[in-house]
Amino acid sequence: MTLAHEAVSSETIETPAEVAARLNASGATLRLSEAEAVTYDEGRDVDDERMIINMGPQHPSTHGVLRLMMELRGETVERTKPVIGYLHTGMEKTAEGLTYLQGPTNVTRMDYAAPLFSELAFSLAVEELLDVEIPERATWIRMLMTELNRMSSHLLFLATNGMDLGAVGMMLYGWKEREEVLRFFEKVTGLRMNHNYIRPGGVAADLPDGWEDGLVAFLDQLPKRLEEFDTLMTGQPIWRDRTQGIGVITTEEAVALGATGPILRSTGFGWDLRRDEPYLAYDEVEFDVIVGTYGDTFDRYAIRLNEIRESMRIVRQCIEKMPPGDYRVQDSKVTPPPRGRIDESMEALIHHFKIFTEGYKVPEGEVYAKVESPRGELGCYIVSDGGPSPLRMHIRGPSFVNLQTLPHLMKGGLIADAVAVVSSVDPIMGEVDR
Repeated sequence: MTLAHEAVSSETIETPAEVAARLNASGATLRLSEAEAVTYDEGRDVDDERMIINMGPQHPSTHGVLRLMMELRGETVERTKPVIGYLHTGMEKTAEGLTYLQGPTNVTRMDYAAPLFSELAFSLAVEELLDVEIPERATWIRMLMTELNRMSSHLLFLATNGMDLGAVGMMLYGWKEREEVLRFFEKVTGLRMNHNYIRPGGVAADLPDGWEDGLVAFLDQLPKRLEEFDTLMTGQPIWRDRTQGIGVITTEEAVALGATGPILRSTGFGWDLRRDEPYLAYDEVEFDVIVGTYGDTFDRYAIRLNEIRESMRIVRQCIEKMPPGDYRVQDSKVTPPPRGRIDESMEALIHHFKIFTEGYKVPEGEVYAKVESPRGELGCYIVSDGGPSPLRMHIRGPSFVNLQTLPHLMKGGLIADAVAVVSSVDPIMGEVDR
């Protein structure tokens, strides 16, 4: 792995249109309807080894209800068609019937492995429409919590990635370390996941007394665990044979397909919104952007493993620099009254009742806010008509966009490698179908 401070460039980069044309001409994508798939075998030579199979949607290694239609020649994958929609919940349409205060309870369920990032993107978009500036402490709490969430998401990836390729022990070890992060989340937010913690105007509650102690103890023990993961997988010959040179993609292809996050960085292109378009207080902390060289399955694994180490650096800086002050903006139009005031003041009770039943009105306009989630660029686009609920909302889910790379990553590989490739993309289907 390389620590990149500048984006990698090439003198002979193809234009996105040229790359798109080349990818289309490669024939990696299976453009076959359901009806055509039924009659696929008719009129073919009996000696032709090609056949169509389904991988999923009920399959442990598709990481959710993802269906892959594959055209195989023997055990070689010729073409692939990702089929989505089995989990569709209409969350973007649901958002139009929820107030801005209720919005985080909806978006947090999209990427259930990294829910705080969805809450953050939504909150940043609403705050830009409201033109409010949140307190400094709220900013640092958000950064602390999302970096911990990045660590828990990548630990889950390491666990399932190992399991997908037969490293059963890695599933147990990765899951165990992730549990430590989820325990901290439960201590702070009351929930292990789907927190509704990051809200427009700040966060739902301040950090509890003594929050640093358990967190520092966890950060002290994790480096040793990561070294064990390195020993278990990184230097293991079987692991390298199953991942190196498998599912290769170039920078130009990744950009043309809209891929971001570890997939794009595995090609050597050091693009990270935290550094290149800073939000929160990322311009006040030190960290490195981890990039790969070959754009293969091994690089995507190694990037996530090393990003855990960089997130640990950021979390330690958040602990050291955590400022005092309010954890949410003190604006009665946006912020509910303190819980203790409700029992003492009729005005506070009325204020609490109205803000939770009617919500607050947001000025007309449209906005797009984006953050660097564990899977890439997570964006939230909101159109406001001046009411208490969004007129329209759209989420740019990185898992959805990154699935476009699957046919090109799989082409020419063995069906056994298809499992490794899907795992290395790390899709979350709740974010794909929304």
